[in-house]
Amino acid sequence: MTKGVEMAKLNQRTKRSVRRRAWQILEAPTGEQPSGDAEAALGPQVPDDTTVNFVLDLSLRIGEVQMSSGAGASDVTATILALTSALGLPYCEVDVIFTSITVTCHRGTDLAPVTALRVVRSRGLDYTRLSETERLVQQITRGNVSAEEAQIELQNITGAPHPYPRWVATVSWGGVAFFVTLLLGGGLDIAVVGMVISAVIDRVGRLLNRYALPFFFQQVVGGLLATLAAIAAVSSGLLTTDRPTLVIAAAITVLLSGLSTVSAVQDAITGFNVTAAGRTMETVLMSAGLIAGVVLGLKIAVLLGLQRSSLPADLVTTPQQLPIVVLGGAGASACFALASYATVRALLVGAAAGTIGAAVYGGLTLALIDNISASAIAATLVGFCGGVLARRLKVTPLVVAVSGITPLLPGLSTYRGLYQIGVERSGNISTLMTAVAIGLALAAGVVLGEYLAQPVRTGLGRLERKLSGPRMAGPLRPSKRRLE
Repeated sequence: MTKGVEMAKLNQRTKRSVRRRAWQILEAPTGEQPSGDAEAALGPQVPDDTTVNFVLDLSLRIGEVQMSSGAGASDVTATILALTSALGLPYCEVDVIFTSITVTCHRGTDLAPVTALRVVRSRGLDYTRLSETERLVQQITRGNVSAEEAQIELQNITGAPHPYPRWVATVSWGGVAFFVTLLLGGGLDIAVVGMVISAVIDRVGRLLNRYALPFFFQQVVGGLLATLAAIAAVSSGLLTTDRPTLVIAAAITVLLSGLSTVSAVQDAITGFNVTAAGRTMETVLMSAGLIAGVVLGLKIAVLLGLQRSSLPADLVTTPQQLPIVVLGGAGASACFALASYATVRALLVGAAAGTIGAAVYGGLTLALIDNISASAIAATLVGFCGGVLARRLKVTPLVVAVSGITPLLPGLSTYRGLYQIGVERSGNISTLMTAVAIGLALAAGVVLGEYLAQPVRTGLGRLERKLSGPRMAGPLRPSKRRLE
């Protein structure tokens, strides 16, 4: 009997405490209002401080790997929320900007929130590391790996060397230039020269990187070397063709392929404007360095009186050239994936994406579709196919998307625009603006294709599922935040 009376009194005190808290929330605080009961804590119940700090550190390190590999801010946010929810933190907020990631864990009304910050200092393409990290994320969210085991596995992933020697990446960058030259209509002699020049530029950039030279100046040096080397090859008689400028266009394509244009557009579309502004500024600055290098090379060639060929016309695909265009697209995509240290499976899927993109682009240009529209449609199809098939083949869609659009980058249009600015007196920038429009069309098309692939990827006939935004990396479904 006494026990029942005590339980009734306890329930009554709890009800009064809840009513007091509701009164404090609805009304402005005054001296006449009753104070809240400090013993009744509201909000989520979380683990101890040690566990909270450990989980936040693990999530931040995984997010850093994704950001440094070019993943979008929305992908990083979704990944961290999924990780913290799976590892026992019921309510977290994530703030991602271009150079740092911040995660805050809320611990109710009576405990201060815990905030952790990690700065993203280094950026580099290692798609094997990205793929292994995403596999680890899947294991964590499925409950197959504990936080301690995940921390050890992540250290093994980030501490492992590149899967291929550095000279393989150098040869692969040269291979990108080789196949892009074929795609633009050049012969084997031009393709071989372009391959050698791009490989040399990569080694020089590697040497300059050891001295911590900023990437802006590395882009200047790359554009300068590509221009002077191609013009010198013509003046020396090494190339007897009338289209030696394709070598410069191929080298420009290689230098443009490392820029984070896709991630910048994805961040802008998904609402991460600060990160999108940072990525856009980086892309603009790197492009400006490339422009400065190419224009400087053209000016030096004029001063030295080196032989210059006429400005090449835009690529016009014929039915006879379409197989070569498709071959060039497949080869360039595969070489880019290899240069970015992708796995063999990702390399093959990337080559398939490049084949699809080049075939669609070539077919549309045969139908007299303008370059901007053809690029957008081809990139949309690449993003769609990559979004549907990549995860089924256990490949990160970001790898497929970036590799697939590499052959379509506007290297030739960029060189034409720079030639008109640096050599001709007309100063016409319309061609250069067309190159910018093609780059934006490629990036936006990839993001749109990935967005359209979501309902198909989650199962035919389930189109009513609410879409949460394009996913180039990380978990497919956003985690449901719990507030207890």
